[in-house]
Amino acid sequence: MTQPTMAEVAQAAGVSKNTVSLALRGSPRISETTRVRIAEIASAMGYRLNPTVAHLMAELRQNRSPGFQASLAIINAHERRDALSRHPTIPAYVAGCHQRAKGLGYQLEEFWLHEPNMPVARWLSMFRARNIRGMVIVGLMQRNRLPAHLAPLWDEFPALVTGVRTREPALSFACSDQHTLALVAFEKAVALGYRRPALVLDGVIDDLIEGRFSAGFLIGQSRLLPQEQRTQPFYEVAAARHDRAVFSQWFAENQPDVIFTLYHEVKRWVEDLGLRVPQDVGLIQYEWRADHGAWAGMDQRNDLVGAAAVDMLISMIHHNERGVPEHPRATLIGSHWVDGATVKNA
Repeated sequence: MTQPTMAEVAQAAGVSKNTVSLALRGSPRISETTRVRIAEIASAMGYRLNPTVAHLMAELRQNRSPGFQASLAIINAHERRDALSRHPTIPAYVAGCHQRAKGLGYQLEEFWLHEPNMPVARWLSMFRARNIRGMVIVGLMQRNRLPAHLAPLWDEFPALVTGVRTREPALSFACSDQHTLALVAFEKAVALGYRRPALVLDGVIDDLIEGRFSAGFLIGQSRLLPQEQRTQPFYEVAAARHDRAVFSQWFAENQPDVIFTLYHEVKRWVEDLGLRVPQDVGLIQYEWRADHGAWAGMDQRNDLVGAAAVDMLISMIHHNERGVPEHPRATLIGSHWVDGATVKNA
């Protein structure tokens, strides 16, 4: 008997292929009820995803977790207090942190790095009183440096960062493999037939991640395209939001046929030029999200980044590692391509 395809499982479950894929990988983006239902349908149909469906069902039905171990802190370093729940991408990190911590018997307590009237002595006192053993820092979006006055906090408690590499202090970190992501996206665009790919990225973000998106894009150009088909990256996103002519001029000079970006608003910018997506210009999202599921792009799996951060932190706690490490460690999480309606031939 031929094994059913994922599309057939999706049709039987009345959901999309992406939902089936996420559910069978145990993604926290899909509710537990839906994950169990899809796993049951897949199992009944004889579908296997890297022979994990039966294992996933057993885990979901086990309803047991390790006894309580200790508390961990998840520190929101974003300028907005509500970023852990309201930001477009940060909640995925947080969901992964919570899911992994719970599975290992740890409780996560949430804090805001920019809480007013919080000297370091108060932070230390609060962590000690609540028996917090270490911290995961999420939400750095503007700079890769942490407040110097809080240095005693990293000295006493194990700490690591998600999403970016910090320089001051240089802590261990978990993040998406942004360089490979950009290179794979470029290769995919060329395979789809595009000949003038372009990058639209805020320069602040590019600086924050030390040019890893730009590096992947530029290496893709140098490997796969002749000089005459190469475009100049557009980094003036903030300026374009105030004056669209900045983007229009760049577009006229570079004439891209597909754009890599982090910003869904770019679709409106392109359409305001009288162009159609994807007939005239394709769009590829470097950080594909389910709330814009029609887009093509790279799913960074930031939930897995959060889970990896918790794994790293617990290892640091078990090995009594604290303070700024002499040799910071990094865990990079790979991304995968998601087909969508914003590119041709998808």
